[in-house]
Amino acid sequence: MMRTVTNSVLAIGFVFALVLLPEAPAAGQDAGGVVTVETGRLAGAPSPLGDEVMVYRGVPFAAPPVGELRWRPPEPPAAWEGVRDATEAAPACMQNPLPAAVQTFYDAGVDRMDEDCLYLNVWTAAGPDDRAPVLVWIHGGGLSIGNGADITYDGTRLAQRGVVLVTINYRLGAFGYLAHPLLSAESGHGASGNYGLLDQVAALGWVQRNIAAFGGDPSRVTIFGESAGSWSVNQLMATPLARGLFHAAIGESGGGFGPRGGAAPRAEIEAAGERLVEALLGDGAAPSLEAMRAASADAVQAVAPDLVRSTANVDGWVFPDTIYDIFAAGRQHDVPVIVGSNADEMTMLGGAAGAETVEQYRETIRSEYGEHADALLETFPAATDEEARLARMASGTDATFGWEMRTWARMMETVSSPAYLYFFSRVPPAPDADRYGAYHTAEIPYVFDNFGVSPHPYANRDYTDTDRRLSDILASYWVNMAATGDPNGEGLPEWPAYDPEADAALNIGDTITVERGIRKERLDFFDRYYAAQREGRE
Repeated sequence: MMRTVTNSVLAIGFVFALVLLPEAPAAGQDAGGVVTVETGRLAGAPSPLGDEVMVYRGVPFAAPPVGELRWRPPEPPAAWEGVRDATEAAPACMQNPLPAAVQTFYDAGVDRMDEDCLYLNVWTAAGPDDRAPVLVWIHGGGLSIGNGADITYDGTRLAQRGVVLVTINYRLGAFGYLAHPLLSAESGHGASGNYGLLDQVAALGWVQRNIAAFGGDPSRVTIFGESAGSWSVNQLMATPLARGLFHAAIGESGGGFGPRGGAAPRAEIEAAGERLVEALLGDGAAPSLEAMRAASADAVQAVAPDLVRSTANVDGWVFPDTIYDIFAAGRQHDVPVIVGSNADEMTMLGGAAGAETVEQYRETIRSEYGEHADALLETFPAATDEEARLARMASGTDATFGWEMRTWARMMETVSSPAYLYFFSRVPPAPDADRYGAYHTAEIPYVFDNFGVSPHPYANRDYTDTDRRLSDILASYWVNMAATGDPNGEGLPEWPAYDPEADAALNIGDTITVERGIRKERLDFFDRYYAAQREGRE
């Protein structure tokens, strides 16, 4: 069932198929751009942004996760006869649209959604006999909103630079992350939840088997994502189910190393799932899998948002341990990474909440940080109400993003592959630039080289030649990473691999420089704070 929503803006089920499904068909694009994949033939269309690039939209990588397949690992898609039209994007996955008055980047372009949403999109300028590197984009949105087909993620410019670009959908919210004892009991792995991550694994399996038909090289696949998409990249590096499915990774503003270690205990998420199912079925009805799957998609989506836990859980199958502990033990996939964050992440995310005055700021910090509050207030001091607002956003930026990404880079010391750390400080020019600074999501149009493509206000600023130059450099770094596992290349500023002793990052500001110890004192506070939190759990 499909429904139309308001377009508002801001704010191994399938893994066995890697073995059992046939090998990828011989690469095949005919003169009309028809491509043969494992389930049939696809007809795409030239990109409106560059007709040398062919686009294939709405390509199924898994069976529709509806009916008996709701809250199960994804299964292989069905084959079709004839040539399938691949010129229209599929609906976004089920999500609650935000009020029009709320500005958020992630639900831009979500004008259609459906429970049947496991589709991907491919941009390619490669010939069928080419072996071009591949970039697979995982959208953000808190694992609750977002859309792989958002025009901001259009892959034309990157395809013109020589990669095959893939964007994917994955189940969100209750559809993607509900865990429940009944679901765990029916699973052959004693596990439930994590369905959104399993969708991503399935999409990467599809890429391995089919991307050669689009001129892509399955031995050079780089995953990249922002915010919750970066959480997902972090999780894909940790889950054993994704081994061999990608060869480099890029995380933009999101990791899972904080006090919960990136994945909650299964029992905790199952208990939250029991509360959600009780609200879904109502009237004291005894929970059953039949009733859960018989509920309409609208009914599931209408359950109170505070009952939905969109988070990974340590289920013993998808995640044998927390993300932190997997990385600490060197059990993550040993692939090179680019990781980084933006200077002013929280300005777009309500980051000043609880700090309207100096007194309120101090009370909020004491409530949240307890015995560590004095140290935080010393690290992020405020003497006026305006300073309190700025300090609150600064501490949130560092706690949620800056610390996570530096920690990710440091955690790569447990394996042999390098990390490349960046700090995006360029303030996109606009009348409200002083208010937002280098906000959460600001780097995305630079990476995709997509200035002026999206009508979204946070993806379409008053960009200048400075921004276009920076975008050219960033897009080149990302393409080089996909091609060689190293962002460096001819004509680009040298980007050194991260060394914890030097603590150097690429500062992407009005110019690009290598800078040591960016926000070191602030991030070191969170090192101590999160270490104490982890010790308290043990």
